[in-house]
Amino acid sequence: MSSKAFIFAGGGTGGHIYPGLAVAEKLRQLAPEANIHFFCSDRPIDSQILTGSGFAFTPLPAKAFSLHPKRLWELLRSLRANCSAAKEKFGEYKNAQVIGIGGFVAVPVCWSAKRAGIGYSLINVDIVPGKANKLLSRWAKRVFVQFEDTREYFKKSDVVAAGCPLREQFQNPMPQRVIETLGLDADKKILLITGASSGAVRVNEAILGLKTQLDDFAEGWQVVHLAGKRNFEAVKAGWEGAKIEVRVLDYWDEMADLLSAADIVIGRSGAVSVSEYATCGVPSICMPYPYHKDRHQYRNAGKLVDVGAAVIVDDLADQQDRQEWLWEELSILLKDNDLRNEMKDNCRLAAKPDAAARIAQMLLTDA
Repeated sequence: MSSKAFIFAGGGTGGHIYPGLAVAEKLRQLAPEANIHFFCSDRPIDSQILTGSGFAFTPLPAKAFSLHPKRLWELLRSLRANCSAAKEKFGEYKNAQVIGIGGFVAVPVCWSAKRAGIGYSLINVDIVPGKANKLLSRWAKRVFVQFEDTREYFKKSDVVAAGCPLREQFQNPMPQRVIETLGLDADKKILLITGASSGAVRVNEAILGLKTQLDDFAEGWQVVHLAGKRNFEAVKAGWEGAKIEVRVLDYWDEMADLLSAADIVIGRSGAVSVSEYATCGVPSICMPYPYHKDRHQYRNAGKLVDVGAAVIVDDLADQQDRQEWLWEELSILLKDNDLRNEMKDNCRLAAKPDAAARIAQMLLTDA
């Protein structure tokens, strides 16, 4: 039985899982004897990410808060079951710490930790915290955030602006490896399209609508398109007949290699994504998800725009308008080597590559 144990709680999206995984990897380096366990949601993406990590994990049913009688009853039942599972895991260790990483799974685990007298910290990488982290911050020992702006949401907490923890692969990316693995042309530049871990239908639609225009750049450019598992076949079919060379992938885990190889990336601007763009030094066209009430993806992207590392294209409701705006920005970057190089250099102004190490060191100090 180890003297140290770190229990991560949260999930539902890669944006929750990946920062926790990055810190767990660093903890494993710094304290190989420590036990590390994840409580994640029962969504497939969580298991997909964690299965290859080498860390033990327990999926829990995650129910969002609702006042609808049936859903509220389901929520209460799942909370009770999740609290019991967490309490049982706590009993295996003498000296445990809990780290909430966002999402509704974090609530019962952190709440159970509080009742058991176990301290917990939170990792909050979005500029505007979600409901779970807002609630849990009241009793958290410490809240690690990516952006200084986020302090205003946690005024009663001990807040550390450490940056967004990224996985170990981002410390030593190997762009040549992904070029060889995917059979890309080493003499052509790479336009990367990504909708993050789940794909983004409207980003896919926008770039497919520009297929004809992109054919004019076939001599010097190639496309790698991360479509998402659900959208893979439709996107692959959409590129049929293109003159420009295209690789369509449903998912790719070695994002450090791929982003470091890319010359332009078009994608959403979740908190993890913007940190990855900056750390890998790739000029980005951010298309923020438009339906969050707090518009936090716009604010995330704004941090890259402020230092001259990105441009924003609104995900407009009208597909034609969306495509035209995207092409306006993309055509400039495809042609202007000097501008791309300037944006690449500016990425370092937003990058915090040591975030995972800093958080892990503080957690070990607390242990």
